[in-house]
Amino acid sequence: MKKLYHISIILILALSLALLGCSNTATNSTSNTTSNNTTNKFVVNYIDVGQGDSILIQANDKTMLIDAGPKENEDKLLNYLKKLDIKKLDYVITTHPHEDHIGGMTSVIKDYSIGKFYAPKVTTTTKTFQNMILTLKDKNLKINILKPGMGSDINLGVNTKVDVFSPNSDKYEDLNNYSPIIKISYGKNSFLFTGDAEKLEEKEVLQKNYDIKADVLKVGHHGSSSSTGKDFLSKVAPSIAVISCGKGNDYGHPHKETLKTLEQLKVKVYRTDLSGNIVITSDGNNISVK
Repeated sequence: MKKLYHISIILILALSLALLGCSNTATNSTSNTTSNNTTNKFVVNYIDVGQGDSILIQANDKTMLIDAGPKENEDKLLNYLKKLDIKKLDYVITTHPHEDHIGGMTSVIKDYSIGKFYAPKVTTTTKTFQNMILTLKDKNLKINILKPGMGSDINLGVNTKVDVFSPNSDKYEDLNNYSPIIKISYGKNSFLFTGDAEKLEEKEVLQKNYDIKADVLKVGHHGSSSSTGKDFLSKVAPSIAVISCGKGNDYGHPHKETLKTLEQLKVKVYRTDLSGNIVITSDGNNISVK
């Protein structure tokens, strides 16, 4: 039995490597119907999935999902998408293969038509990751490796621009550092998404001197003190920060150090553990939060 298990792990890893870096062979239609028309506005839904991340972006009637939260709370995500009457996800990104980011992804892949699927070039032997890879294969979806400079591959329609700043290596010891740091601009407003990127990756991005300034920051690693360094935060200079974490989580997220750093820079903080789902809307000039 143990030998068979090892063989199955090897096959899954081989399959995942085959999927990584390939173009999606499915038809990449960009039409999408939702109950709330997103023409002429940009909507970011920071979905309350407990201790995890899941973000739905809507722009020009196109959709992008970044992560899918943990398996135990996948119903929260699926019900949220259903409530919005989402029919298709034009782009799906997994920031890194930790369970609290990809636990619900298998169900998302099964339930939705997906245009393009993106992930960093890294694999794991966890059952959660294996299930995701097998489901991608069943849907004939390939993994597009997300790298710096690939933002132009993601088209969210008029008035939008996508920039990908990381990961800048494929040999990180910590899986968190494979998280892509992505900036999406809509008109004069901009949003920065960081997954679980740690201070090491933040430093690498700073050294590249990218334009990471943004109005809204998705705080890295659920507000852990291992992320959101002062230099990084100062360069982003957001007016709003969103922290996705679970109420009373075992990690103590968000950490006091991170909250203090945000307070010192007078950043308005919203937290899913306190407020539930957080929806931020931009008309290209102004931002509103509910």
